[in-house]
Amino acid sequence: MTARLARMFERSARWGKVVLAGLLLGAATAPVEAAPAYGVAARVATQPYLRMPRTVDGPMPALLSETGAFKDIRRLVPADELLPYELVVPFWSDHALKTRWIAVPTGQTVQFSPHGEWVFPAGTVLVKHFDLTLDETQPGSARRLETRLIVRDENGGIYGVTYKWRPDNSDADLVQAGLTEEITIKTATGSRVQPWYYPNQEDCRKCHTANAGFVLGLKTRQLNREVAYPSGVTENQLRTWNHLGLFDQKLDESDIPKLPKLARLDDPAHSLEERARSYLDANCAHCHRPGGTVAEFDARFDTPLARQNLVGGPVLINQGIDRARIIAPNDIWRSILFMRANTLEAYKMPPLARNTVDEPGMALLRAWIESMPGQPVQPPPIISPRGGNFERSVTVTLQGQPGATLHYTVDGSVPSTSDPVYEKPLVLTEATILRVRAFKPGHTNSIPTQEVFIVSE
Repeated sequence: MTARLARMFERSARWGKVVLAGLLLGAATAPVEAAPAYGVAARVATQPYLRMPRTVDGPMPALLSETGAFKDIRRLVPADELLPYELVVPFWSDHALKTRWIAVPTGQTVQFSPHGEWVFPAGTVLVKHFDLTLDETQPGSARRLETRLIVRDENGGIYGVTYKWRPDNSDADLVQAGLTEEITIKTATGSRVQPWYYPNQEDCRKCHTANAGFVLGLKTRQLNREVAYPSGVTENQLRTWNHLGLFDQKLDESDIPKLPKLARLDDPAHSLEERARSYLDANCAHCHRPGGTVAEFDARFDTPLARQNLVGGPVLINQGIDRARIIAPNDIWRSILFMRANTLEAYKMPPLARNTVDEPGMALLRAWIESMPGQPVQPPPIISPRGGNFERSVTVTLQGQPGATLHYTVDGSVPSTSDPVYEKPLVLTEATILRVRAFKPGHTNSIPTQEVFIVSE
């Protein structure tokens, strides 16, 4: 009996070891959900200013290769210190393709804010590179144009410099004075000539102001998006920056998706209003904000629409338009914001370094304005031919929408319903300022259309 019990205890002990080993093996091989990888594993040691001077008065590198921003200038390989970043809604830059990097000095952090501007430490360098497609039928045919550096200086301000690329891409030269280059671009129907402006240091200060936080674009609502990092990892930029310790406070990763974010122009998941206001935030808010330019509206997305003074807001310069507003609901013709953004005339906005119209952006703004409640509006009539100098009398026709009545004047005054009605082509035999408006019951009358004819007969 004693021997049998001993054998039973021995078998039980062996079985217990097997069970315990199985449990341990199961625990070791059980699947464990790993945390997602970060876009950048670790922060790279970064000296302040790279090789740029601490102030704008210091010796400025004559070549881009001397700035410390790139380790292979011909192949445009950035220095290890540069962290790539992308924006949700980029600023319009005349069809340019842009690449962006930032270098924050070791031991320094960015003052994070979920709303408003971030504050960057002295020695921070931002790098923005511009390419332009020369053949629109072949999207890969891009030419290097320029690379800009914005430096947070030791005095609490910034300075900016532009480097213009050489034709052989061997290097880029410092731009001392702003200059414009005429660039021929092949299109599907022929070609077009596009001016490109290379800004100087003074130009940079006009937008990168203290009121705008000096550094434009880099803020929560612009960087709150996923990007594909060179490491092969795609993840939210705020999560990467937080992991690298670039912020002055530690973010809870679970809160990042809840932080403010702009809406892409082409994102149907967001309303026209959200997308249009995001566009205005990216392209206008650095100047149009409290304490900024004299125009009395606030383009910042963080400001609720009801307090932006955009829709129905009064204008300081009405461009000769009756009942003009910053944005007139359902009336693009009286919306001065749209008018100035949709032109290349001297009154265009923004006034600096814009030589083309952002057609997708304008289509978005137009759709938003026309979606607002309001009475139908008559578009301005068409005068044909356009005004100019004529050696003999000229026959002019006017064209409006079906059902509209066209009233005109020939002395430059604003037409009203008491002025002549257009019924047949007009024959002009002397200098004439021809103005015409369209009227239709149940519609807001059109703004005046004007042409000046100089007849030397």
